[in-house]
Formats: sequence, structure tokens, C-alpha cells
Amino acid sequence: MFNPSFWFKNRHLQTLYAPLFRRQISPQVEIEPFELPDGDFVECYWHQHPPRDNRPIVTLFHGLAGSFASPYIQGVMRTLHAKGFASVLMHFRGCAGKPNRLPRSYHSGDTADARAWIDYLSVKYPHSPLHAVGYSIGGNMLLKLLGEDQASTPLISAVSISAPLDLAISAKAINQGFAKRYQNHLLTPLKTTLLEKYQQFDMHALLGVDEHQIKAIKTIEAFDECYTAPINGFASAQAYYQQCSAKQFLRTIIIPTLIIHALDDPFMTPDIVPQEHELSNSVALALSPHGGHVGFVEGTPLAPHYWLEHKIANYLSRSTRYP
Repeated sequence: MFNPSFWFKNRHLQTLYAPLFRRQISPQVEIEPFELPDGDFVECYWHQHPPRDNRPIVTLFHGLAGSFASPYIQGVMRTLHAKGFASVLMHFRGCAGKPNRLPRSYHSGDTADARAWIDYLSVKYPHSPLHAVGYSIGGNMLLKLLGEDQASTPLISAVSISAPLDLAISAKAINQGFAKRYQNHLLTPLKTTLLEKYQQFDMHALLGVDEHQIKAIKTIEAFDECYTAPINGFASAQAYYQQCSAKQFLRTIIIPTLIIHALDDPFMTPDIVPQEHELSNSVALALSPHGGHVGFVEGTPLAPHYWLEHKIANYLSRSTRYP
């Protein structure tokens, strides 16, 4: 179990250390554009190159406003490679630096793109065991996908980290106290991307709000009310949260799945943690008092150890031969 030193007991240091201080040497990648059924596309970044043998493949799903540049993605890619896995990051729509083609973007319950990619992998690499790892909203999306697809998924195991399993709780928590700083950090690229769409599409007609109203948005919930919910067919932000929160899908997950979560995650409150009766027998919950949001750093600030990526690789290694 994760047991940080005195230096890393603070939840904000856990959350911010890697993004601010981790020294990164970006892995070499090969980019595979992937066309989606609705005419849009995503870009998938393979670590080094797609597999040329039957080694297991791990698809990674980043968090809100994340990308290949996120330190947790680059770190886990290197660790998975050392363990004999091929890994690939499926960017969500518009997150790889190129605008997507449609007025809509992505959201934390949008499982269709991930399902299309995983199905594609199962056909192209029929002898490679398939796994998936999701971070934050990518973790919520992944758990929802597993609960929806149950035994029909081609995946044989999965890991979800720091997922906002109840989106309404998370939206309120990130608008409190110091967490507002994280909210502002996340809102900036989201609003920038949406304002760019106003130059491509008649977003005022689609959303009923103008660019000045978008610029005035101060919270994630307001952003979801103005954009995420209506552009994706939800009646309101609350309806979106209710339908897309992964907690309600945990009972129906069939494949071995690990949920890693810290009670001090500043993006949410402990109320988000599922109870035992809400988990299927295939779901294991690794709950830690410390770890922050996608943190889980051990050691000292001068000699850090990234526990999370090794935990992920070890779990997937144990389940590679499933079933």
C-alpha cells in the first residue's frame, strides 16, 4: 500500500509535485490518427511504435485537459515498456493539439470513442492481451465503459486512478477553498478551446450563449451547464453528472479492475468513495489516506519515487493471462 514519507503527506504537494518538478525526457512516439464513426478523429500516441509481436497492449486515457505532455502519461509509458507492455495514449477529441472536426468535444462519460478504439485493437492485434488505464475523468469514463460492456469488452483488465466517481460531488469540491486554483487551471484551456469553436461553427445557435458569456464562466459546473451538457444532448449539468458518474456502473464490471484513490484528493471529498456493496467481485479498491490527485509520490522532494506507475504495471502483469 502507498505510504509516503513525511515530506509528501500534504495533498497539494502530492498533486502538484510531478507537474511542477518532475524531470521528463519525453519518450519517442509514433502517432496513429484514428477515424471515428461520426466523422471526427482522435490521435493515438504509441510509445516508440505499435507492437510487432503479440505483447500485451495497454491503452491510456488521460484526465481533463490532459495529453501526452502530462507527466503521469510519460512516466507510466516508460514503466510499462520496462515490464514488457506496448502502450498507447488515446487522446480525447481535440487534446493532441489539433482541433477536432465537430462542435462537440469529449466528456467524462463519453465511452463511444474509447470503445471504437479498443474494438479496433482487438481486430488488428487478435493475439495481444488488451488492458486499459484511465486517469481522473479518463478513469471515470473507463469504469463506465466496463460497466456498460460487461463481458463483451475485449479488455482483460483495467486500472482507474483518482476518478471522480460522482461528478456532482467533484464539481462542488473543486469550487471550494484552495481547490479553486485547480478549477481555474482546468477551465483556461477548456474555455480557450470552446472559444476557438466559435470561429469554426455557429456555437451561439447551438448553445444559446455568446462568447462574452463563455469568457465569464468561473466554474466547471457552469462550463458543463453552458457547453458539455447541451452539446452532448443532456438536459442540464446535473443530468449529465447523474447519467455519467461511474459509481453506478461498478456493480456490473466483469473483468479484473483496480481502482486507486486517495482520501485527501483535493478534487473531491471522501463521499465519492464507493462502499463494498457498490463494487462487483471483480473490482478491487486500493484506498489510501494520502496521495492527492494522480499523485502517489514516495521518497523525498530531492529523490522522489513514483509509486503509482509501478503499482499499475505490477497489477496488469498479474492479470495478463486472464482468463
